[in-house]
Amino acid sequence: MPLGDRKLTMEELGRVSSEEYPSTIARRVHVVLDDVRSRHNVGSVFRTSDSFGVAHLHLCGFTPLPPHREIEKTALGATASVAWSHAPDSAALVNDLRRQGFLVLAVEQTVAARELQQVRIPEDRPLALVFGNEVNGVSDAVIEACDGCVVVPQRGTK
Repeated sequence: MPLGDRKLTMEELGRVSSEEYPSTIARRVHVVLDDVRSRHNVGSVFRTSDSFGVAHLHLCGFTPLPPHREIEKTALGATASVAWSHAPDSAALVNDLRRQGFLVLAVEQTVAARELQQVRIPEDRPLALVFGNEVNGVSDAVIEACDGCVVVPQRGTK
């Protein structure tokens, strides 16, 4: 560590409580999980959503639901701050979000997918990002229901 540097204390980080979290959200961003299998992955998405200020997490299909110790192990309490709901049908949920005015983008490798850095999202429109199953990705039916696809460039082999 460079001379004079140190880790910040919890007080210096200025973390908000779970009750205060909704009031800190600057933009309506929702995350949709389409048949994600792993409880640890679900917990990780809760924690990441909390970190990025996601307004709502939609757990769809057979995606595991809180409360569960494996979800909490990686969520580290974010299931209490990030609002969430369950929808049995991901495509139906995507269609409903689009009717509400959301721009819905699947994070998936498709022929027409645009790289993340190239996507310009209107600031005045709510956004929903759809993430898919660990093996099969976002289902074809859900991709068809979305406004488009975005791909995160991959540099590794996995």
